[in-house]
Amino acid sequence: MVDKIIDGARKFKAKAYGEREKLFKELATSQSPDVLFITCSDSRVDPSLITQSDPGELFIIRNAGNIIPPHSLVTGGTTASTEYAVGVLGVRHIVVCGHTDCGAMRGAMARESLAELPHVCEWLSHCDAAVRIVRENYKTENTEQELKTLIERNVVVQIQHLKTHPYVAARLQAGKVQIHGWVYDIGSGTFKTYDEATDTFVDLLMEQEQASLHPSRTTKKA
Repeated sequence: MVDKIIDGARKFKAKAYGEREKLFKELATSQSPDVLFITCSDSRVDPSLITQSDPGELFIIRNAGNIIPPHSLVTGGTTASTEYAVGVLGVRHIVVCGHTDCGAMRGAMARESLAELPHVCEWLSHCDAAVRIVRENYKTENTEQELKTLIERNVVVQIQHLKTHPYVAARLQAGKVQIHGWVYDIGSGTFKTYDEATDTFVDLLMEQEQASLHPSRTTKKA
């Protein structure tokens, strides 16, 4: 597998880089991404691929469960990267993107089974509120349905955590940044987006089409 990756690097330099050399030369000394994209480390989720974004357009944070710990004095990679993206790079949009069949969310539903993975177990404690919300409001005998709901509710909880970060809170208040909650369906290649007004996830493309047909219609962002 490593040989395949090395071969890919060789092909990139020979073909893809050559075709877009001007862009890469421009990116060599600066970046100005418009979007902070926070998603899961899952190997099936490739932010640039699923959004068809060019190099330099997305500032990406990836971790197990697309988690944003609430702001605290404990420094972590996600917190520092968020602060830099919003405070220094001035991104105008933040997307928190979950995905179907998320292993981290399966683990969050049964954290007692993660005793031999103490760091994973502690990390997933940032999903406890989402787990509790599902158990008390969306309980069902269908485990897969509960997982689907947890994936969505976790995105909402992480958005709430995100709003505790000073730069994010300030830029939200000033109207300089918007937060979006998405769930990517691996099997169908589709997306749902969080509608705060109805507290539901709706089809992203349908929402976009309706907005374009009715410019005066304002969808309340998270």
